[in-house]
Amino acid sequence: MNRISLIADSLESKGIDGILVSHITNVRYISGFRGSYGRVLIAKENRVFCTDPRYEEQAKQEIKGFDLLIEHEGSPKEVIERAKSLGIKTLGFESTASYQFYRSLLRKGIKIKAVSNFIEDLRKIKDAHELGMIRKAVARAENAFLKVKAAIRPGKTEKQIASLLEENLKKEGCNSIPFDIIVASGRNSALPHAKPTEKKIKPGDLVVIDWGGEAGGYFSDMTRSFLINGKGISRKKEMYEVVLQANMQAIQSVAAGLSSMMVDKAARDCIKKAGYADFFGHGTGHGVGLDVHELPRISRLGRESVKPGMVFTIEPGVYIPGTGGVRIEDMVLVEKSGCKVLTALPKGLEILH
Repeated sequence: MNRISLIADSLESKGIDGILVSHITNVRYISGFRGSYGRVLIAKENRVFCTDPRYEEQAKQEIKGFDLLIEHEGSPKEVIERAKSLGIKTLGFESTASYQFYRSLLRKGIKIKAVSNFIEDLRKIKDAHELGMIRKAVARAENAFLKVKAAIRPGKTEKQIASLLEENLKKEGCNSIPFDIIVASGRNSALPHAKPTEKKIKPGDLVVIDWGGEAGGYFSDMTRSFLINGKGISRKKEMYEVVLQANMQAIQSVAAGLSSMMVDKAARDCIKKAGYADFFGHGTGHGVGLDVHELPRISRLGRESVKPGMVFTIEPGVYIPGTGGVRIEDMVLVEKSGCKVLTALPKGLEILH
């Protein structure tokens, strides 16, 4: 069953006669449209793609199986009128929509209802095409990194390495960079979302590099950490081994039907047992696909069961202010039995010179 049919068949269970999808990533997921503005209206028997005159020709080329509605007023008025003409009494809209968008739907002669994660829940399970693109995004990211790895040495700045990595990602075919690359060394590595600076890598530094690739609009996300040889690195080596064990235990725990909370717990218990519980403050993972952060969430608050076809990260970390941090992040695909690790770069401790 295709995506549109799944949505149409689920409308009644959501208490709506139709859904107006405006989040542009969800619009792309449903329709294949690659422009920056569009909406999709889906009813039980009808599918309408809406955009403005800028994208009329692009929509004609990219959109199949939809009636095309070109909006000329820059508001949802025309699509609302179309919804009413299709007999829609209660129109769903995404709960993530802006307040301004919500206001624009009011008092138009149709009942509206906010719906949470309707499309996002479908996106959690990847089909064969999506998995192919994600694997290609992983390969591009890994190939780019291997061309940059030799630059991770004393005297190089964080910004230099980040710029070099971005350059190579584009050379590998990435049309976009999924997020700002993180290169964090020394004290900066204790910041989970550090931005690259002019700081030079020094002997004894921990270096955290977090980056991703792209293919066909799908993303990858991975992190590797390194230790620069120098004095006083024994505790940093210990930190690394703790995070590595947490990463591997969480991966080994993944099983269809298991609560996402339990995957997080597998990593967190390992770090807690080693005495570093206070230094691991974020979730263990997140879904990756058309967005680099999407459902499911692998955290202490995770309540859903992981299912075959889900792709998410496993990324435990330990961050000690003044000392540094370690994060090891892989992407996994849930299978009927266990999971397959999609990222292939080595992750044993490497001490660089």
